Amino acid sequence: MTAPTKAKVYSSSLGSVFLGGIADSRFDSPEYVVFPGFCDVHVHFREPGFSYKETIATGSRAAARGGYTAVCTMPNLNPVPDSVEHLQQQLSIIEDTACIHVYPYGAITQGEKGETIADLEGMAPKAIAFSDDGRGVQSDEMMRQAMLRAKALGKIITAHCEDNSLLRGGYIHSGVYAATHGHRGICSESEWGQIARDLELVRKTHCAYHVCHISTKESVALIRQAKAEGLDVTCETGPHYLTMDDSFLQEDGRFKMNPPLRDKSDREALVEGILDGTIDMIATDHAPHSAGEKSRGLEKSAFGVVGIETAFPILYTYLVKPGILSMERLVDLLCETPRRRFGIPLGEDYTVWDLNQEYTIDPEDFLSLGKATPFAGWKVFGKCVATVCGGKIVYEA
Repeated sequence: MTAPTKAKVYSSSLGSVFLGGIADSRFDSPEYVVFPGFCDVHVHFREPGFSYKETIATGSRAAARGGYTAVCTMPNLNPVPDSVEHLQQQLSIIEDTACIHVYPYGAITQGEKGETIADLEGMAPKAIAFSDDGRGVQSDEMMRQAMLRAKALGKIITAHCEDNSLLRGGYIHSGVYAATHGHRGICSESEWGQIARDLELVRKTHCAYHVCHISTKESVALIRQAKAEGLDVTCETGPHYLTMDDSFLQEDGRFKMNPPLRDKSDREALVEGILDGTIDMIATDHAPHSAGEKSRGLEKSAFGVVGIETAFPILYTYLVKPGILSMERLVDLLCETPRRRFGIPLGEDYTVWDLNQEYTIDPEDFLSLGKATPFAGWKVFGKCVATVCGGKIVYEA
């Protein structure tokens, strides 16, 4: 079959980008750019248990539209995948309905309650890694035990770092906006304090450790130091933390996520972290909710925003085009490093983009059931023309 011979192709160190499967002259254009399929190690597809928010089918289609061919789904589901039986329920839905590669996490603790270690040994062959995302593991001893067992299994502990004792009912960053608008704030230490604790446990257990959605400058500094020590540590941040801070907040639930948008100095530290390699990958933390759950303002709306359909256009427009980040580094952050860290093959996966198309983000156009995005109304460049997964077209504009 004829591949796009005139399009610019960004190759991957994971292997050559497979370009068979599209024998269509519409994609044989110098206006198009071909990337290896993106990989998001942090998404919420809400099924089983909360299919009114999102399903494996709708989430995977939205991911394909965003250029993703592989995602890792978080375990805050019903039932929580804390046993082989519960994990299999999700795997069966994935097999039946997903249009891209979907790799589920197993929970660290039973029910994500932080009280008893889940069946890590039983889930290890089918879980991509272990996480209690949505909740920090509060007990030092519980996390130590989990790290030791994950280490023995050759699995990564992927941590949502949040010290509940420091939250004090907060729901946005404890900064200028919270103070001037009468909101209860979440202090930065609630994140970086638990990262510091976990890094000390990594020093003792030698577990492979990955930190979810870092948002503070202190978190960046701690992880930078851990890497300098040679610890087996990686981390991610999200597109919204790299392009927004709490000065962007509005009295609207679409600006409420956990962790929250932090100070400008935190955003600048995160950008520096992706430039110097401290931050290994960008993950969306795609977290859809119903319209009703996101229509209750900053205080009462559910935590979480969607982002898998807007990640590349936002990052390309606001980091690559201004010359802050190279395209090669962006491809590394979105594809190569997450795949390498989590052992996710590239295969016959790629995505074709028209980088010259300019448009305004409109959540009503999303394929995701979730519509709450802080980027609504932003002007961006870059439209996905097609996404190929396993040699098959899974999205075509």
